[in-house]
Amino acid sequence: MKYIMKGGNPLAGEVVISGAKNAALGILAAAVMADDDVVIDNLPDVRDINVMLDAIDSIGVLVKRVNRHKVILNGSNIRTVHVDNEFIRRMRAGYYLIGALLGKYRHAEVAVPGGCNIGSRPIDQHLKGFAAIGAHTSVEYGMIIADAKRLTGGHVYLDMVSVGATINVMLAASLAEGRTIIENAAKEPHVVDVANMLNSMGADIKGAGTDVIRIRGVQRLHGTEYSIIPDQIEAGTFMFGAALTRGDVTVKNIIPKHMEAISSKLMEMGCEVVEFDDSIRVVGRPRLHSCNVKTLPYPGFPTDMQPQMGAALCLADGTGIITESIYEDRFKYVSELTKMGAQIKVEGDVAVVTGVERLTGAELVAPDLRAGAALVLAGLAADGFTTVDEIQYIQRGYEEFDKKLRGLGAEIEMVSDSREAQKFRLKAG
Repeated sequence: MKYIMKGGNPLAGEVVISGAKNAALGILAAAVMADDDVVIDNLPDVRDINVMLDAIDSIGVLVKRVNRHKVILNGSNIRTVHVDNEFIRRMRAGYYLIGALLGKYRHAEVAVPGGCNIGSRPIDQHLKGFAAIGAHTSVEYGMIIADAKRLTGGHVYLDMVSVGATINVMLAASLAEGRTIIENAAKEPHVVDVANMLNSMGADIKGAGTDVIRIRGVQRLHGTEYSIIPDQIEAGTFMFGAALTRGDVTVKNIIPKHMEAISSKLMEMGCEVVEFDDSIRVVGRPRLHSCNVKTLPYPGFPTDMQPQMGAALCLADGTGIITESIYEDRFKYVSELTKMGAQIKVEGDVAVVTGVERLTGAELVAPDLRAGAALVLAGLAADGFTTVDEIQYIQRGYEEFDKKLRGLGAEIEMVSDSREAQKFRLKAG
C-alpha cells in the first residue's frame, strides 16, 4: 500500500487528535499487572497498539475490545511469562512487558525489540535499572531474560535520559519491596501518564514529570478505569501540516502545555498560534522564516517532530540548522526530500537546510514512522503528484492519517497498485 496525493491545497478546518501511542504502550503493559478488570479508554487504533494487544493476549491476558478505542484487560490467568512472536519482535515497546512481568511474577522473557530503524537504542539502561532492584538479566537466543528471587527497592541513576528505561523500571519497582529512586528520569508526558495509571491501580509513585521519581513498592495492584492522554506528536504533525501548506488548522482534544516547544518554533517561523483550553489553532503564512532547532528530551523540542521540522524548513526563507541529539539515524528522510528539490546538507548529527521557493512531486519511500509522516506533509505542500511507499511505518503511529488529512481538504488516497494510482490522478486532474 502507498499514499498518493496532489499537493497545493492548504489544510484547513478541525482535526481531533487520538490517544498517545507511546503512553498507551506503557499503560497496556501496566494493565497486565493486576488480577482484576482494567478498562482503558482513548486507545489509538494503530498498528503498534494492536500488536501489543496480540502479544498480551498470547500469554493469557483476557483482552476484550469494547470498541475501537476502548479495551478491558484482565491479567488473572497469565499462563506464561515468555513473550515472543514475529510481531512483538518488530516493535520497540514490547520491552515494557519485561518490567510488568518481572514486577508481578519475578521473571520475564521477552523478545529483543525492533521498531523503527533510526539508530541504536540500547536497552542497557533498562537492564541496569532492573539489576539495581535485585534482578539478574541476560540476553540469550534473541530473548531478554530477567529473573529475581525477590525485588527490593534500590537507587537507579540513568546514565542518559531514557523514556523506555524510566517506564520499565517504574513498572517493576511498583511491586518491589521497599523504596526505589530513579534519578535522571525522563519527564515526557507519557511517563507521567503511565505513573498516573499505576497510581490509579494502587501504586505509590511520586515525582513523575521531574527528574527524580520516588516509588514505594506495594503488595498488589488492583483494577481501574483510565483514559489515555492525547498524542503530542500526532498533534504536532498536523500543526506543521498547517505551516507547510499555508493552511489554517485547529487541533482538538489536546493538552496545550505538552505542545509548548512545538508551538514556540512555529511562532518563530512566522505562524499564528492561538491556544485554547484543549485545542490549538495554527495559521500558516505565505512564506515561513527559517530557524535553528536542537532536539532534546522533554520539555525540549521532540526528536519525533524533527523530520516534520525538516520538511517545513525546506520551504522557509533562509537557512535553518537542525541538530539531532537523540537518535543518530534520524536524517534518512533527507535523500527523499532532495528528490522533491529540497536543498539539505547533512554532516553527522547536523542538517543544514536552505529553503527553496517550491517543492515538486516525486515518488518517495518512508524510511520510518515520523519521517513517513513528514514526507506526506511535504507532498501535500508540493506542486503536482507525490507517492509515499512503505506506509506501514506511518500506520504504526497515526490513526486514519489519510482520512484525517482529507477532512482538512487534502487530496490524498491510499492505493494498492498503479491502476488505482492512475485513477486518482485522473480524478484529481
